Amino acid sequence: MSMLSQIINQIRPLDTLSMQQMTEKLDELVKPIGSLGRLEQLAIQLSGISRRTDIAYPRKQIIVMAADHGVYAEGICQAPQAVSQIQMVNMVKGKAGVNVLAKQAGAEVLLVDCGIDSAPIEGVLNHKVARGSGNIAKEAAMTRDQAVALIERSAALAMEQVNQGVDLLGVGELGMGNTTSAAAIVSVLCHADPDDAVGIGANLAPGRLQHKIDVVRRAIEINQPDAKDGIDVLAKVGGFELGGMAGVIIGAAAAGVPVVLDGFLSYAAALIAMQIAPTVHPYLIPSHCSAEKGAQLALNYLGVRPYLDMEMRLGEGSGGAMILPIIDSACMITRQMGTLSECDITLSIG
Repeated sequence: MSMLSQIINQIRPLDTLSMQQMTEKLDELVKPIGSLGRLEQLAIQLSGISRRTDIAYPRKQIIVMAADHGVYAEGICQAPQAVSQIQMVNMVKGKAGVNVLAKQAGAEVLLVDCGIDSAPIEGVLNHKVARGSGNIAKEAAMTRDQAVALIERSAALAMEQVNQGVDLLGVGELGMGNTTSAAAIVSVLCHADPDDAVGIGANLAPGRLQHKIDVVRRAIEINQPDAKDGIDVLAKVGGFELGGMAGVIIGAAAAGVPVVLDGFLSYAAALIAMQIAPTVHPYLIPSHCSAEKGAQLALNYLGVRPYLDMEMRLGEGSGGAMILPIIDSACMITRQMGTLSECDITLSIG
């Protein structure tokens, strides 16, 4: 049995007894039944993941995967490719959006270089597969062996972090041109035309959008990814940081902890992860609805509904950081609210 299969086999269904007990606990709190809406639904999901009703996540971590893309050469991005390396250095210094928002939420940020086109960066975990993936408009992004190894290594990293005391993980990314690869993944796995999946990414000029759509269409036609094989899709039209996030999602589920999605790039990674291991689905916590064009398409296919809609499309894990206080709130209501009996309230029915 392969390492990846062994990891996937560790993913357990949610604990229905804990979820039932949490439902009963919520119904006994000093409030009308169901009046906290999705906050209660979140608490029930978290109890099933954590296999207990005394839920709390004191140590949260966002893993930011970074890589460059060969498809950048097709002119599908406004920013210079060097921004991937520059922004990663800024993250090391704590100056990026995800750093600020994670700090506000009391979360750690772990930086991982899966394939930036630069020398290794001090303060960043070096998991570099290569200095940039292949140009998907002309060739595969990576070999199948590279894709499998990337997912395995990233899943193992997630499990290692949990073993070291992290009890909730989030995913983020960085890479100039990566919305092109993500849109290709979404097109293939959601069985959609590139017209419906390709957006402007990091402020692509509107006049260049049709070119970007054409690049995604060409990538799919040239590489012929198999929509029934998530690894094949990743290898042919994906990217290293997308595979890294897919691995973290699988590893988090195998380790039995919730995994918070960020925006459009993380949706593409989650689609890959679910195609490989459908059992990850109950462990997904969707944070926000990305403003990228194909976001709703991917969310519908994933079958998840984000908690926030802030019209964000920064990436980095920034949206994931925004949801962490809501997760804490879902935990706190179950731990600190009084019960109806404690507060001398009796409800009559009928």
